[in-house]
Amino acid sequence: MSAPEIKISVREARRFLRRTHFFDSPAPDVATALVHHGYVQIDPINVCGRMHDLILRNRVAGYREGDLMRYLHGEEGAPQAAADRVAFEHHLPSSNVLVAFAQDAWPHLLGEMERRARRPGAWSGRLTPREKAFAPDLLAELATRGPLSSEDLHDGRRSYQGWGTSTLAKSTLQKLFFHGRVLIAARRAQRRYYALPERVLSASTLALPRPDPTETARWLVLLRLRQHRLVALKKAELPLVEDRVRAVNIDHGLRLYCLHEDAALFSDFGAGVHSQPAAVRLLAPLDPLIYDRRVTTRLWDFSYTWEVYTPAHKRVRGYYALPLLAGADIVGHIDPKVDREAGRLMIQGREVRRGFTKAAAEAVRELARFLGVR
Repeated sequence: MSAPEIKISVREARRFLRRTHFFDSPAPDVATALVHHGYVQIDPINVCGRMHDLILRNRVAGYREGDLMRYLHGEEGAPQAAADRVAFEHHLPSSNVLVAFAQDAWPHLLGEMERRARRPGAWSGRLTPREKAFAPDLLAELATRGPLSSEDLHDGRRSYQGWGTSTLAKSTLQKLFFHGRVLIAARRAQRRYYALPERVLSASTLALPRPDPTETARWLVLLRLRQHRLVALKKAELPLVEDRVRAVNIDHGLRLYCLHEDAALFSDFGAGVHSQPAAVRLLAPLDPLIYDRRVTTRLWDFSYTWEVYTPAHKRVRGYYALPLLAGADIVGHIDPKVDREAGRLMIQGREVRRGFTKAAAEAVRELARFLGVR
């Protein structure tokens, strides 16, 4: 018999999310946050810090810029050995979203990697005849020399038009990465250095048994629950995880689900535990707290779109606007941009609810301190 649904108010749901996203009590380290959330999205755009750093700085005590990459790959110039690694970079299945995973995710990605290798597609699909002919030489070089970038393998005679203007080495490495035949072993000045999987993943990870499709489907639903902590489930998804979730009815209208292990927090709120914090935080544009736009609109009364890819004349908040979280409310946004040469954080636009202006200014100063600028 399934557990009875939990009935709560919108504000209790918001407080629950603050707590389960480590906004009230930060995680002690990157490892704890990664295991808790299942993955961290990686994005190279650096307007006011990179996406993954903006996500983790609100969740990990003492987090510094670049800590996730150091956790994944070691210090620049001194990459970790496979035996010492506990996480790796790859794409969420059925997407081009690059994330950091704990190593136990590896076997669940294999099926999608194999499907990509069979599908057509200039970006991530099957190898072209030229790429297929070049791949054995490329893999042999990686086996002999260790981690290499496409520049290390570049041959001017191999330039061609693939996905955009590229080189044969770059397009082949990109596809082999999607197919799981090479992995990112290091990053230097944002350049990827690839290696064979056995140089990035531990022997125990590579020996993990291959899950069947139902096990992976269940893993994917649980991964989404870990990432967002309160989610909508489709009819086909619920039976896969029914033993792991509780239904949450919010103000007699919005039905979401949480993990069993998180459900105890609702009784804490009823007992008056965890008072609402007042500090204002600047959220990452793709923060897991607000990633699901439909839930964010209904639960936070905040309609938000990341406008990096929106034409300038259609933007509402700005190119890289950061939402402002204050207690159990989202109270506006700030659109910042860092000038590294001048050492300044500039504000290109803002909209802040009355009564939160000073708190928002302190949140901006805190971001500037994180970035090492004024």
